Amino acid sequence: MASDFMKKRQTQFAAYTSAYILVVLAVLGAINWLGTRHSKSFDTTANKRYSLSEQTEKIVKNLKQDVKISFWDTPDQFRGARDLLDRYDALSDKMTVEYVDGNKMARLAREKSIKQPGTILVESGSARQEAKSLSEEEVTGALVRLLKGTEREVCFLQGSGERDPGDSQKGGGYAQVKTLLERNNYKTQTISLLEKREIPASCTITVVAGPRFDYPAEIVQTLQNRVEQNGAVLFMVDPPLQLGSEKIAPNAALLAMLAKWGVTLNADLIIDDSRAGQMFGLNEATPLVAAYDNHPIVREMTRAATAFPLVRSLEVKTSAGEATAQKLFSTLESSFATSNLASAQIAPSKNDKPGPLPIAAAGSVKKGRFVVVGTSMFVSNSVLRFQGNSDLFLNMCNWLSADEDLISIRPKDPDSRPMNLSRAQILTIRTFSQFVLPLLAIGAGIMVWLKRR
Repeated sequence: MASDFMKKRQTQFAAYTSAYILVVLAVLGAINWLGTRHSKSFDTTANKRYSLSEQTEKIVKNLKQDVKISFWDTPDQFRGARDLLDRYDALSDKMTVEYVDGNKMARLAREKSIKQPGTILVESGSARQEAKSLSEEEVTGALVRLLKGTEREVCFLQGSGERDPGDSQKGGGYAQVKTLLERNNYKTQTISLLEKREIPASCTITVVAGPRFDYPAEIVQTLQNRVEQNGAVLFMVDPPLQLGSEKIAPNAALLAMLAKWGVTLNADLIIDDSRAGQMFGLNEATPLVAAYDNHPIVREMTRAATAFPLVRSLEVKTSAGEATAQKLFSTLESSFATSNLASAQIAPSKNDKPGPLPIAAAGSVKKGRFVVVGTSMFVSNSVLRFQGNSDLFLNMCNWLSADEDLISIRPKDPDSRPMNLSRAQILTIRTFSQFVLPLLAIGAGIMVWLKRR
């Protein structure tokens, strides 16, 4: 009887143990599956260098079609690619990432025209694009080209002293703007309206960048027609300074057209002699902007300041005939606008307009769009890399080209944070490490030895 009872207990114990093991294995299996399908990591670096940008996340999470990214190389290179591409895979069920051994899949590689190891293809259906390198900028760029399907082109107007996208000089050149646009999937070209009063149909956006001379009425009319006929123009109009060789024409005809659309550009120069800009090495003629209005161009510009050298103020009417306009942002309260444009020495006076002062606006007229900024210097080679300037410019271009889904804060280059020490600080550290610390250790040892005696 006792023997039967013990056997029954052993059978129950074995059943319970087996069931417990199966439950544990099932739980571990479920956790492993969830971890594989819904992995979560945390990036604690200051500049989020191990996270995808807001722009990439927005694009991938909003995918409406299946997209596949394939990395073609030898298996020993897969690990390095996973550090980036697996982040794409984790964002959406519409995204798939494959790692393909080009040697084993040689026939398929030939069919897809894979010519070298490290090739990255982004495909959807029969359409495909190739990323030029293993970087978020290139992979997301290929994804954008794939989804948009059409090329976008930015055309810089030339012929009246405008800023030149071929100028790589540190000051007012636009070479870095050209590079920035091309890295973000815009083609660029320069055009002149002096001979032919027609903007090419291929120009998605026309840029008027700081003309030094007056536009003839015919060119102004061409720009007006472009906007009103479903076009897009970015107007960056500098204040009419008269300082030595720096003489900028008032461009009355152009300003009259913009005023008709509800944006009046004032003949003044904004100064900010507070310490806000000086903390970043800027002078008083470069006001900062730290707060933005609620427009798609600037809605996500909440964490970055922007700088605007030699900028004029403007006034905005929300409705003017068939046009509507909206202010984008203003300078700080510490700024003021002076109408003294012929003196290098500017001091506050009772006639100055106090800040904050609007300096940019966006609007639409009929089917077209336009953006107006009171300076062309904010994206020059010397200032483009200041905090949010490049993001702001690209957001303007995205809005003008009706690519609102691309408006975001883009990835930044990894921070370089060197420690800069003076000669005296280096000498202090060396003395402390080479003499003071050893002497303290020796003194402590002597004290312990004496105490133990």
